[in-house]
Amino acid sequence: MNPDIEQYRIAREPFYRPQGDEVVLHEAAYAARLPVMLKGPTGCGKSRFVEYMAWKLGRPLITVACNEDMTASDLVGRYLLDRDGTRWLDGPLTTAARIGAICYLDEIVEARQDTTVVIHPLTDHRRTLPLDKKGEVVAAHPDFQLVISYNPGYQSLMKDLKPSTKQRFAAFDFDYPEPVLEAEIVARETGIDADTAARLVKLAQAARNLKSHGLSEGTSTRLVVYAAQLILRGIAPRAACRTAMVRPITDDADIRETLDHAIDAIFA
Repeated sequence: MNPDIEQYRIAREPFYRPQGDEVVLHEAAYAARLPVMLKGPTGCGKSRFVEYMAWKLGRPLITVACNEDMTASDLVGRYLLDRDGTRWLDGPLTTAARIGAICYLDEIVEARQDTTVVIHPLTDHRRTLPLDKKGEVVAAHPDFQLVISYNPGYQSLMKDLKPSTKQRFAAFDFDYPEPVLEAEIVARETGIDADTAARLVKLAQAARNLKSHGLSEGTSTRLVVYAAQLILRGIAPRAACRTAMVRPITDDADIRETLDHAIDAIFA
């Protein structure tokens, strides 16, 4: 059964403000059909960038949220039992390869290494996907592209991509936007006033400055947007910041107290 391609298309232009030359670079990579790796902290805009590029390039987008329980069959497909016997069901990676979609494997480092190796034949000159259980080799559609992302801050000996996987991709570095741009993004994304957006970003900057002082990761742009959305719905700014920007990122009492003091100072 042929999948409905239209369900994977991005109907409306996603809001995205470039931080550098990433749009031009991705357009060139797509023209060459190069696989792309996006590297950056949580909530800095990697997924939104992929959505924007899929819309801009006019390609369907199939996104997979990777996790440690994901198997190769979850990506490529499996046989299923029904009342008529058995039937093959393509996985998201296979579907994308067949229809010429952009396949986005989000946080691929979360998947087991024995799972991620299935992407290797799609990322070199072969551009094929062997379906061993089905006895089929899928030749990728000419418009197919593979995009992966991961957070380098979560790297460890147990969770990292193999060098043989990394060297199959062009890589773009992402980070949180500069304060002025980030405030503009928050205001545009939520409709909050520019002054409040700037204060929220100032708090996010304070949290990010604690990253090397006991905080594993700073407040993401996504959480800043959450705080703005709470404020717009009548929550007091200080309560919104504690709920959306501080409590999610740490349980450490000292760090919470430090950031709570920052909230009081910024929204005095």
